[in-house]
Amino acid sequence: MKPLNHLLTLKDLDKEQILHLLDQAAKIKAAPQDYANALRGKSVVMLFEKPSLRTRVSFDIGLNKMGGHAVYLDQQNGELGARETVKDFGANISCWADGIVARVFKQSTLEQLATGGSIPVINALSDLYHPCQALADFLALQEKLGDPSKVKLAYVGDGNNVTHSLMLLAAQIGAEMVVVCPPGYSVDGQVVVDCQAINARTGGKLTISSELSALNGVDAIYADTWVSMGDSTPLDQIKAVFSSYQINAELMASTGAKFFMHCQPAHREYEVTSEVLDGEQSLILPQAENRMWAQNSVMLELLK
Repeated sequence: MKPLNHLLTLKDLDKEQILHLLDQAAKIKAAPQDYANALRGKSVVMLFEKPSLRTRVSFDIGLNKMGGHAVYLDQQNGELGARETVKDFGANISCWADGIVARVFKQSTLEQLATGGSIPVINALSDLYHPCQALADFLALQEKLGDPSKVKLAYVGDGNNVTHSLMLLAAQIGAEMVVVCPPGYSVDGQVVVDCQAINARTGGKLTISSELSALNGVDAIYADTWVSMGDSTPLDQIKAVFSSYQINAELMASTGAKFFMHCQPAHREYEVTSEVLDGEQSLILPQAENRMWAQNSVMLELLK
């Protein structure tokens, strides 16, 4: 298996690496005591340009469970790159820390951190990708359905960074992905091109549609907020576009989907009803818990 130097996007990983990370995450989850000193003496700088609950807490506690130490840095002193270049920031952090976890506005910031520094960089969310979320999600699917490469996953809503990472992971392992978005709110065209190229090699399948009928026969339906963080689009306008794409009990039943997924925070009675969100089919809490185990697997691979 080729070595992993950073986790910036799942586009850079192959099937063997992804399945290894998932299997390793499952082992850490099953016996965390066996990894209590796996990263002893390791320090990670957590750089956050955006607010966070699940990402910050899961990385901090997860690293602590493996004997490591997290240093949290927000951007209260200004946008990253304004006081000094991102390259210089990364180079300086590399003098002290063993890794960087960064939740940023731009994917280019992560790339500059990785090239400017000499330590691993982990993408904790950018405008284009959210790879740690996708790993946690497929770990949850693996727990429920077995071989993740046999999964047929659907995403419904606004095409965004989470969607992109789910698409890329599915493509890399040869799984099937269905993406249903309202017209004008679909996924990034270049990500589609990348996924189709990967699918041609792995045997995966990607369907892009605006029709809910494309959901028939999927194993799980995934939703995210209709309004991304920082989006100022008026709520009435958003509701007019997305209301028919709400995930409710009727849609779950008509498609035959076994599970519902959401990366949270969820807006109840908007993209999903409370009945579904709190129901027996919901995987939202396993997904949230698995953020920690999947990320621990990534950190173990990069920092050991």
